[in-house]
Amino acid sequence: MQTSVKTKTLTMIQAITNGLDTMLEQDANVVLMGEDIGVNGGVFRATDGLQVKHGEERVMDTPLSEAGFVGAAIGMAINGYKPVIEIQFLGFIYPAYEQIMTHASRLRARTMGHFHAPIVIRAPYGAGVRAPEIHSDSTEALFTHMPGIKVVCPSNPYDAKGLLIASIEDPDPVLFLEPMRCYRSTKQEVPDEKYVVNIGEGKVCREGEDVTIIAWGAMVPIALAAAKALANEEVSCEVIDLRTLYPIDRDIIAQSVQKTGRTVIVHEAHATTSVGNDVLAIINDTSFLFQKAPVQRVTGFDVPVPYFGFEDDYLPTTNRIVHAVQKVMNY
Repeated sequence: MQTSVKTKTLTMIQAITNGLDTMLEQDANVVLMGEDIGVNGGVFRATDGLQVKHGEERVMDTPLSEAGFVGAAIGMAINGYKPVIEIQFLGFIYPAYEQIMTHASRLRARTMGHFHAPIVIRAPYGAGVRAPEIHSDSTEALFTHMPGIKVVCPSNPYDAKGLLIASIEDPDPVLFLEPMRCYRSTKQEVPDEKYVVNIGEGKVCREGEDVTIIAWGAMVPIALAAAKALANEEVSCEVIDLRTLYPIDRDIIAQSVQKTGRTVIVHEAHATTSVGNDVLAIINDTSFLFQKAPVQRVTGFDVPVPYFGFEDDYLPTTNRIVHAVQKVMNY
């Protein structure tokens, strides 16, 4: 007789907490590290209550030194631990960039497979929450350029828990990007038990026939809202959530754009040298002859993310996506 899976209705931040708690319970080698994650539960309360439950040796507050505690985590990973590091905001990761790109990402190749670095680096990112300078960066392309580190980015609570568990169990370093706009914007039924969402697999969020819209993170709900609006104009949009930015799911991109023949890529990162450009290259490599119109991109601009009220002018919007889809439909 089949037993029903117990679920909870959770926000994304609650799903992340649930995933961390699950892995702390099931794997004694998992440890959490970061600034203010213990007593205070982290800046967004992702680790709220976990130090009380699992102890200070499993949930550790660190000094204000990203380079220091990321470097320490690499040494711990070599010796059998599975550190899960919290960077308070993606924009604060730059002091640790050398540790990540020079050491963590290269360790397996450098030692010819004798050592690896099973590290997860959690980093809230993205604009639209009225955060100060540097707090709203979306610079994922800095990390997708370097082989040896995976980059994942959930857009909903279910994927957040499943991808986080998969990241912790991965033998190599993973940058786990958490879109701040999605932390508490929606709730979803999330299994209480352990489960994984495979790294490297995208997801069709909405089936369509006329245009493919490709997005990730906080742009997925915006893309879905645009697709819903366009349905009123009898334009059928297929929405793809990449979920993993490196390695990208080439197959799901090719299958969708070959079916629709028109593509719009949406992301909040700067337009130049972006993951969106990698997606465009995949389309050209696999599906160029299927395209009925030039691919359109709806992105952030090549400027630092502006302060507060001007964020709305920087970010992709439903209207900008609708305009881009109309452009490819009318080509």
